[in-house]
Amino acid sequence: MKGAFIVIEGLDGSGKTTQAKLLARTLRKSHDALFTAEPSQGKIGKFIRSRILYGEKRGPTLVEALLFAADRIDHVQNEVLPAVSEGRVVVSDRYLYSSLAYQGSAGLDLEWIRIINQHALKPDLALFIDVGPETVLKRLRRKKSVMEDLATQQKVHEIYLKYVAKGELVRVDGEQTKTAVAKEVLKTVTGFLKTRG
Repeated sequence: MKGAFIVIEGLDGSGKTTQAKLLARTLRKSHDALFTAEPSQGKIGKFIRSRILYGEKRGPTLVEALLFAADRIDHVQNEVLPAVSEGRVVVSDRYLYSSLAYQGSAGLDLEWIRIINQHALKPDLALFIDVGPETVLKRLRRKKSVMEDLATQQKVHEIYLKYVAKGELVRVDGEQTKTAVAKEVLKTVTGFLKTRG
């Protein structure tokens, strides 16, 4: 069976992690599926989580973008590519579009972000769980990361929608119930996998 790399994107609190895990679990009934996420479980990913996302002080956005790009290459080389080459379906909670949306919203040039990520594997399918910024902020009850304020989320949302308009991301209405979103995600993914044979 042909392997595939599927990415689930969305704002913080959009339900993307829940949907990515649900998708991987459901796909395991018919495929050899693997759930993964960014930041990764590698050394760079752990550093990003402890020092950037949940640290007390943020460093320069330029450094953040480079760290995320480095973690992405590490993630792809050590986890994603080996699994896809074995014919597995890899479902990733976040990927390149998160860097474009978040570091882009902080003022970095989107093309530069693309350049530093040019060696990252292109996803076979990337979905965007679309939930409005106001809704996600109401949903967030855990410790907030530095990314979670309304102005930031509005900018992030706008960038994500640009990639939906370009056809790089497939939009899924995330304002539906969790079950309805899961059904739409599964329908989109299984339809895609069937076309690949």
